[in-house]
Amino acid sequence: MNILFFSQDMVGANMARRLIEEGHKVKLYINDRARRENFQGLVPKIDDWKKELGWIGKNGMIVFDCNEFGKLQDELRSMGYLVVGGSEAGDRLELERQFGSEIFSKVGMRTTPILNFNGITKTIDFIKKNPGKWVIKQNFSGTGSKDFNYVGFIDDGRDVINVLENYQGKTKYEEATISLQKKIEGVEIAIGRYFNGDKWIGPICINLEHKKLFPGDLGPTTSEMGTLLWYDENEKNKLYQKTLARLYPLLKEIKYKGYIDMNCIANQEGVFPLEATARFGSPIVHLQSEIQTTPWGEMLKALADGKDYEVKWKEGYGIVIVVTVPTSQPFPFTKAEHYISPKGIKIYFDEVAQKNMEHIHFEDVSMRKVKGKEEYYISDDRGYVLYVTAVGETVKKARQKAYDLLQHIHIPKMFYRNDIGLKFIEKDHALLKKWGYI
Repeated sequence: MNILFFSQDMVGANMARRLIEEGHKVKLYINDRARRENFQGLVPKIDDWKKELGWIGKNGMIVFDCNEFGKLQDELRSMGYLVVGGSEAGDRLELERQFGSEIFSKVGMRTTPILNFNGITKTIDFIKKNPGKWVIKQNFSGTGSKDFNYVGFIDDGRDVINVLENYQGKTKYEEATISLQKKIEGVEIAIGRYFNGDKWIGPICINLEHKKLFPGDLGPTTSEMGTLLWYDENEKNKLYQKTLARLYPLLKEIKYKGYIDMNCIANQEGVFPLEATARFGSPIVHLQSEIQTTPWGEMLKALADGKDYEVKWKEGYGIVIVVTVPTSQPFPFTKAEHYISPKGIKIYFDEVAQKNMEHIHFEDVSMRKVKGKEEYYISDDRGYVLYVTAVGETVKKARQKAYDLLQHIHIPKMFYRNDIGLKFIEKDHALLKKWGYI
């Protein structure tokens, strides 16, 4: 099958590699010009996706891994093309936080209000009049804006005010729409599933993200540093029934075709939705490549066609670890001018790693041949180099497999969190079981 893979910034582009391995003809379009050096020598790339519509035809498929292009996806579907990955209404559900919260409440989920403010000054004024532990969230597009988010920890909110004052007058956020939400204590957990425009496809995906940069959930918020995941085919799953299942009428109405995920806080009082991700997400998409045994091409085409499909998967727990290198921010360098880009740095896979490449997933990577031998190297300046995945009967065994494989990958200055899944073992599993969610 001819497949056009449309990526904004490489979030799920490794799927294009997997589709080629399955025997499909794939062309990759990277919308972000700054990221177009990636995947050289790995996947055929194009600069103008519109010129490829004839090549795709009505028997081929277009896969999107990003938001903000939902309207385009709907238009392509109306023209008769098979498209999977999101929709205009799905974009709004994810990007307009207050709208999303209103939808969650309307379908019967327990919510805490999201309040929007135009600019930092108005946000600060509100917190001063309403002290408390507040969560700051970006209410604008762009994955780079994750560093704006902040979760307060002081009862009167003075730390949140201080963070906002630090942003004030210094960044593009000064006049942005800013969202505030009261902090909810509990276990942060997400529930996802595939939808084919008419019905749910495959099992329920339960996952726990690890967003902080350092082990122990310390440091700044990142896009994500790793995920723990397991699949559940029980339609009566309490987490699912209280959240994602309630979006069924909306998803059917908008004919949503793709993966959708809801991040929530679970505690003894209930499950509170935080946000929806109406698209493929990273690094979970790489872990799905690991845990699912059915081919991507077959399943994606079923979603795009609106047909039923039996998804098969490995029993147990899955782990994905994000492998990164320092980027252009000054820390940990004393001055910004001391920073040297990692672009061009070689990635070394020893014999063990080379035999286990199905567990290694690329992002800021390209490949060249030197004296007839394949040589992998970092081809971007964003820091997210690759992902390592594993599935085990227990979380402990999955962790062991993933971290063992990491010992066979060598990248100068590489770093990663060494505690992915550990909090679940030590604390969260017991809490979720006590509250009746697992």
